Amino acid sequence: MKLAYWMYAGPAHIGTLRVASSFRNVHAIMHAPLGDDHFNVMRSMLERERDFTPVTASVVDRHVLSRGSRDKVVSNISRKGEEQCPDLIVLTPTCTSSILQEDLQNFVDRASLYSESDVILADVNHYRVNELQASDKTLDQIVRHYLERAHKEGLLNRSLTDIPSANIIGILTPGFHNQHDCRELKRLSRELGVSINLIIPEGEFLRNIKYLPKAWFNVVPYREIGLMSAIFLEKEYGMPYISTVPIGISNTADFIIQIENLVNLWAPIILGKRVKYARYIDNQTRFVSQAAWFAISIDCQNLAGKEAVVFGDATHAASITKILAVEMGIHVSCSGTYCKHDMERFHEQVQGLCDEVLITEDHTQVGDTIARIDPAAIFGTQMERHIGKRIDIPCGVISSPVHIQNFPLGYRPFLGYEGTNQIADLIYNSFNLGMEDHLSDVFGGHDTKGISTKSLSIDKGNICWAPAAEFELRQIPGFVRGKIKKNTELFARKNDISEITVDVMYAAKERLNP
Repeated sequence: MKLAYWMYAGPAHIGTLRVASSFRNVHAIMHAPLGDDHFNVMRSMLERERDFTPVTASVVDRHVLSRGSRDKVVSNISRKGEEQCPDLIVLTPTCTSSILQEDLQNFVDRASLYSESDVILADVNHYRVNELQASDKTLDQIVRHYLERAHKEGLLNRSLTDIPSANIIGILTPGFHNQHDCRELKRLSRELGVSINLIIPEGEFLRNIKYLPKAWFNVVPYREIGLMSAIFLEKEYGMPYISTVPIGISNTADFIIQIENLVNLWAPIILGKRVKYARYIDNQTRFVSQAAWFAISIDCQNLAGKEAVVFGDATHAASITKILAVEMGIHVSCSGTYCKHDMERFHEQVQGLCDEVLITEDHTQVGDTIARIDPAAIFGTQMERHIGKRIDIPCGVISSPVHIQNFPLGYRPFLGYEGTNQIADLIYNSFNLGMEDHLSDVFGGHDTKGISTKSLSIDKGNICWAPAAEFELRQIPGFVRGKIKKNTELFARKNDISEITVDVMYAAKERLNP
């Protein structure tokens, strides 16, 4: 645990609360001081849902610190059990309340004696894992708990469904375009003749978890959440899973081919025939997805050779890097992720697709890398969008954490063939196209973009611009201004010049264009 004013992934209890509140009729109680209880506001604002189960805070105050919190926590669990009659109550501490080192498992055991609801303690180390890891762990804990109970009670039916079916594991709120991606996965599965058995945790009842083994295979759309549950189901029940993320044309085709292979394990026996999806892939690539056509159009070819920086969670950053480098011919100077726990897999995914790989949770390091490379566009989280605004580089948001504008009301999936269209639009519109900045000057407008002459680095050797030089820089057309600024600063550093004046600008121009 460390003190920070910005985190890419939130603290562990946020991950637990996301999973608990995504299931139906599950209530979470957070053992926390005031100030840690912002989850309800965050979720209601981002997801804009009309009805959802709020999280209850069992507040740690001065009275609790003096007397202990067992009676208060047990009372809150019992009260919520009587008021709302949930199927499950999940108790979770926060990083702050974990410092008290209380025996919360004892609280849960005691509360179970008085509550008709199931009560469990989130099995998460709040000092060692982040939001994404805690989500994965909590979902796995709940799946194990109810499957093991069903097995003991003799209620576990392991017979496969009569037609090909799949479980989608890892859709939860509030997630980056998760609801749209889920709709796209259901549409794709329906067209392939594969029914959806269960979608967990989003919108599912706990009593239905015992039906998970009836599916032919599992789909994990995001590696950050759901992978532990899929691995458990494969180990205990022999259920294969697909972790290939269907983002982009090639990845979506690979995803469908894997579905074909898994369906054909049982199709000859149950259906009496094998399935073939090659024609479907061809039709979708040529007629539904416009991304393949767009990639060879003159508009996309104008982007060839432009530099981009990608940063986000491992799933989206790796997929967008592949789309940029392989499908659209854009040069990826740096690809990175804040998911340190999945860094080996990320390195494998982006190997050979970018010049350098950045694995960090430090946004200042990301900012300095972007400022050093000075790409034509950034594809990242809301933090990279803020960084881009400071140094006048456009940014397309491709990963959480995000602001509310990245929870659109309209249909905007990132997965599947419709997702390829959305991503192609996002990529193309994220670049400054042609002379658009200069045209406003030509037709009597004005350049509304300010000139950033400040480095994101905290090094003492930062270069400053004289007011006259800043004014001169503003007179340069926007589509080449960034390159001139970068070259001038490079010239100043090489010559140990701390302040850029108009004379320095012209000297740099003469040196670079003899």
